[in-house]
Amino acid sequence: MWIILMFVSTGVYSIDLIQPDSVVVQPGQSLSITCRGTGFTFSSFAMHCIRQPAGKGLEWMGLIIYDASVTNYASSVQGRIEITRDNSNSMVYMRLSNLQPEDSAVYFCAKEPQ
Repeated sequence: MWIILMFVSTGVYSIDLIQPDSVVVQPGQSLSITCRGTGFTFSSFAMHCIRQPAGKGLEWMGLIIYDASVTNYASSVQGRIEITRDNSNSMVYMRLSNLQPEDSAVYFCAKEPQ
């Protein structure tokens, strides 16, 4: 199974993936993604995790609000996903466990629009 990771960079801010561009993970294993936000007040914005399977549209996976007090996850990944953040280092972390072939996708981190 191929898991492809990417980052989102738009305008004067960026959200950079802090790991290799692609990762191969076996079914049943876990995937961890780390992203760093720059050029904006990271602690003021919710952060989202999104993925796009090959040949399909974007799928929203979940979000963590600005102060990390609330997370919300899509039903398709509920129970397998955890999103956390470290505002002092402008980092967001996503862990997806018990991976299945249908989890093969390009994964994105994105900030809440202003």
